[in-house]
Amino acid sequence: MGQDAVDVLIVGAGASGAAVAYSLADMGLKILCLEQGDWVDRSNLPSTRKDYELHRYDKFSCDPNVRKLPQDYPINSENSAITPVNYNAVGGSTINYLGHWPRFHPSDFRVKTLDGVADDWPIDYDTLAPYYDLNSKIMGISGLSGNPSYPPYDIPLPPIPLGKLGKTLAKGFNQLGWHWWPSDTSILSRDYQGRNRCVNAGTCDLGCASGAKASVDLTYWPLLLEKRIQLRTNCRVREIMLQPNGKAGGVLYYDADGNLQEQNAELVIMACNGVGTPRIMLNSKSKEFPDGIANRSGKLGKNLMFHPLSGVVGRFTEPMEGFKGPMACSIISQEFYETDPSRDFVRGYGLHGGRFTTPMTFALGGYGIDNLMPWGAEHRRQFDEIYPYCAGLTIVTEDLPLESNAVTLDPELTDGDGIPAPKINYQVDENTQRMFAHGAARAEEVLLAAGAKSIVASGGDAWWRAGWHLMGTARMGTDPENSVVNDWGQCHDVKNLFIVDGSIFVTSAAVNPTPTIQALALYIGDSIKKNRNSLFC
Repeated sequence: MGQDAVDVLIVGAGASGAAVAYSLADMGLKILCLEQGDWVDRSNLPSTRKDYELHRYDKFSCDPNVRKLPQDYPINSENSAITPVNYNAVGGSTINYLGHWPRFHPSDFRVKTLDGVADDWPIDYDTLAPYYDLNSKIMGISGLSGNPSYPPYDIPLPPIPLGKLGKTLAKGFNQLGWHWWPSDTSILSRDYQGRNRCVNAGTCDLGCASGAKASVDLTYWPLLLEKRIQLRTNCRVREIMLQPNGKAGGVLYYDADGNLQEQNAELVIMACNGVGTPRIMLNSKSKEFPDGIANRSGKLGKNLMFHPLSGVVGRFTEPMEGFKGPMACSIISQEFYETDPSRDFVRGYGLHGGRFTTPMTFALGGYGIDNLMPWGAEHRRQFDEIYPYCAGLTIVTEDLPLESNAVTLDPELTDGDGIPAPKINYQVDENTQRMFAHGAARAEEVLLAAGAKSIVASGGDAWWRAGWHLMGTARMGTDPENSVVNDWGQCHDVKNLFIVDGSIFVTSAAVNPTPTIQALALYIGDSIKKNRNSLFC
């Protein structure tokens, strides 16, 4: 059944979909956003319950293969060292992300020129700087201006307090003379625009019941609904339709009752993350595009990048109070971020100091311990003598693009509506393994310099269920033979089809991608407005 045509159709109501909708809202066009999930009920989030920790392992897991909710799709990650994680709802993965908010460095856009690897972006830091700033005000970012790792920029709110754990880690960095800075975070240090400041519950990944964490259902979507942007939930998009004139004509999607619907549009924007977007596009096959819409280059789904993570945990003589405050946002060190020819790897990594994990997760070996605690007397001993005294550093590595790391369509596995599931083929390369070894050794130095008496866990393989950052599968570039979209998100092969999520990243940097994803979406929205006359001909 066909729906009334709209001018702009956005697929996905998460970080990038909301940002591009905001940018386009003043065009006077009919704009519709389709979202696979629904609104979250904030009165019933796990973080409101006494048994909140249990829900990391069931219906509020960040892994759709664990959640298995009706709005989820399965992901075949049997051939992957890291499994992708996401959340399907209005707000997308900002519902259960941790809110760490560092920007890309200017150098991250020029890695080919500077270091002879990967490719340069067709845009630069200065292009995105005003959009970073705008997004920070809308989301409500806390931090401290003046970080020497970046050009100057303003931050709306003061930083989240470091806490005892953060101050202890900072002493270690100071002792060694290494860079550290309070983390930029999308968590409120003060009341802001009708939202309340952080209450230090430490349940960021289980939905922020207080609203202090900036998920876009709380920040962008109230503004968008005021501007009469239409939002339709529980809509699972199957494919993008191609018209005889070579333009995208809209999408086919399944509604909440499983009925196939047709939504026509003059312009289509994909905002489904670095796995969800290539999945839909690869499934959008036609005579003109037998390998998926806008995929003449063959690059769609290729060059998948995560941020492989590992970590080091030290045991101190005093309790570190690691359970107090936001989970991932205390301090960040970028001492080893840029390429150094004296090291045995190219590019670099960050050391992130966040609060420590909660008791159940610790007992199950989560967040860097990786060993199930024993039962009985030893269980009691570890909780009495180790857990309260722990502090850790996470090694966040840059992931260089490789064509062999890819999203394809699984030939057998499907979602509840019969749409092929994504299959992930991904391995951590030797460059990253060398970063892990170097980063683990440096993290141990910091912890010992900070006063740790022993190292509880150190380095090792990439954490498997840590694929929060999904990038690179529809890369941006000026050459249609080597990229999927141009320098403002427009598909080379289908001129009224745009991508605004992490798919279009050329490289991954070594920082969390959400602020850059949203800055890109705002920039692409502005570019669409500037080129409006040629798009709607």
